[in-house]
Amino acid sequence: MNEAVKLTTVASAQPIIEIENLSISFFTKSGAIPAVMDFSCTVMPGESMGIVGESGCGKSTVSLGIMRDLPGLGRIVGGRIKFQGRDMGDMSEAELRAIRGHKIAMVYQEPMASLNPALKIGEQLMEVPILHEKVSKQEANRRSLEMLNAVRLPDPERIMRSYPHQLSGGQQQRIVIAMALLSKPALLLLDEPTTALDVTVEAGIIELVKDLGKRFGTSMIFVSHNLGLILETCDRITVMYSGEAVETGTVSDVFDRMRHPYTQGLFRSIPLPGADKNSRPIVAIPGQLPLPHERPRGCNFGPRCQHFVRGRCDAGEIPMIPVEGHEGHYSRCVRFNEIDWAALPEGADKAREPVKPGSPVLKVNSLKKHYEVAANSILGGGRMRTIRANENVTFVAKQSETVAIVGESGCGKSTLAKVLLGLETASSGTVKLCEKEIQSTGIEARDVETVSSIQMVFQNPFDTLNPSHTVGSQIVRTLEKFKVGKNRAERRQKMLELLDLVKLPRAFEKRKPRQLSGGQKQRIGIARAFAGGAKLVVADEPVSALDVSVQAAVTELLMDIQRKNQTTMLFISHDLSVVRYIADRVVVMYLGHIVEQGTTDQIFSPPYHPYTEALLSAIPIADTSAVKKRIVLEGDIPSAMSPPPGCPFQTRCRWKKLVPENRCDRELPPLRDLGNNHRSLCWLSDEQLARQEPVVSFASHSADAEKPA
Repeated sequence: MNEAVKLTTVASAQPIIEIENLSISFFTKSGAIPAVMDFSCTVMPGESMGIVGESGCGKSTVSLGIMRDLPGLGRIVGGRIKFQGRDMGDMSEAELRAIRGHKIAMVYQEPMASLNPALKIGEQLMEVPILHEKVSKQEANRRSLEMLNAVRLPDPERIMRSYPHQLSGGQQQRIVIAMALLSKPALLLLDEPTTALDVTVEAGIIELVKDLGKRFGTSMIFVSHNLGLILETCDRITVMYSGEAVETGTVSDVFDRMRHPYTQGLFRSIPLPGADKNSRPIVAIPGQLPLPHERPRGCNFGPRCQHFVRGRCDAGEIPMIPVEGHEGHYSRCVRFNEIDWAALPEGADKAREPVKPGSPVLKVNSLKKHYEVAANSILGGGRMRTIRANENVTFVAKQSETVAIVGESGCGKSTLAKVLLGLETASSGTVKLCEKEIQSTGIEARDVETVSSIQMVFQNPFDTLNPSHTVGSQIVRTLEKFKVGKNRAERRQKMLELLDLVKLPRAFEKRKPRQLSGGQKQRIGIARAFAGGAKLVVADEPVSALDVSVQAAVTELLMDIQRKNQTTMLFISHDLSVVRYIADRVVVMYLGHIVEQGTTDQIFSPPYHPYTEALLSAIPIADTSAVKKRIVLEGDIPSAMSPPPGCPFQTRCRWKKLVPENRCDRELPPLRDLGNNHRSLCWLSDEQLARQEPVVSFASHSADAEKPA
């Protein structure tokens, strides 16, 4: 179908789903708590709608409301949902059951929530057409195999015979998508379907979703906090805040001509290309999302908005107002025609002086970490196998410098962190912290000075906090362990200063972890990491579990403290957008090897290692002017127990055919210096590397486009 015919068909067709003034509340002992209020949206056949916003804004509740799958306390209290012209509120339970999972299917964030661990994949896939269409087992088996091919899973026959635990996270998510599409749904709901996946796997899933949407003509509602993903997958977008839709329109309208301060705040919070931690820092949204029972009068975003005007923005309920000249573009803001959308908040334009790195604090040289395990490690016995978690890892981190370690799950990042922290000891090689060798000294044998000198900020802050103790007592306990302060009074004073350092009120001293938000818990984790005057802080995915605006605040906080204390930071992440913003130097790991390292500018500009090139292509960029090469890696990362011979990346490399004599299959490449300490583990010649083009380029915008300042 050509594009003109498709547009005519969509325009003349009735909507797949119409949501009109939907309100959903949860009924608790203390009364009704509104979760979604006055939410409206329409999705046409073949169209994709993205719903974005922070945790707790109500976006997942909308999806569950469509499925009529709300928890026991949840109830639709207003508005209506029409599916293919019929009001779902008028349908019987039997009619809803017939639609749910058949005409409307849902893909959840965690694939294992949808898969039965006790049943083979084939049984779970075949159940869908058998249950909904009453087809034979033979026909169900044929359709299942066809769908596994459609979602690009290798060896469908083997997959059908496998149990969920025998598949990777990306494969499990593809199975769940296949299961959802087997019923040939008219509407597919995707709730954060790639959040738990590696960036390269995420890229594959996104390509898959876009392709399947075109092939099957399925309409989609894509729930996400990732604006880059919404840009890549959706036609229209609805931005939610505190239970309400605050802006909706086409992706190009909302991205380039936003008309709500919250939407602008989201864009300013993410490190778009051009952001720079020194000259053009990101801007966090001040304050926090209000609790449902503490929403302000008038505009819910008012207390956090730089454009708030008392008497107007809080005068009464604000409806969705059409934006003149932009068909289908609406904003829940009474002042959007008066706002200077290019103006930065007060103090946000302050540039910082770049920090000059000092002498080396961490030197890692030829580090290897191998594990010996039995071939049958569950039942015991069998010959021993070697897991090569780290192979010849060599790099240096200087005082005040941020070195990022990037790569997919299983590349050896976390093992490296464990060796540095003394949770594991090295098999060979050296690790020097301020010229003191620590690679063979476990945490239990390290002295207090060494332990306090190298600290960690973890991905999930709640796992590191004792739910039974107050925040203040936990920080004081850390200070006692590090022998900071002569007595309890001195330690309490230091604890209060640490709360000041991480920009939390001193009253939080008496709070327990359950009384804190995710961003506040992470700030406590940072306070404890810096309590003993750490010289090196290992930050392991410190912002990946946080909302976009909270990510910005915590990222800026980490950098502020690093500047003040002249701390070295090892930043472990799979989010290359954040890495590009925060890192001075980048180390790229694959299957235990460092395959490329250099300054951030070197890593993000050609020539690239083929793996780095694929990682850069996989970054979702929330900029309509970004033009990216599509490089989707085939297959999964090999097992560290049986790595491929030769180059570790050769099984997935698209450049391998350019290297003569099958050298990539036979010999490990040397770590070549490409100039100015930019090193790459690759057999490609200088001539071939010189021909590489940038993965991301930028087209010029039309004159009327207004990008966020």
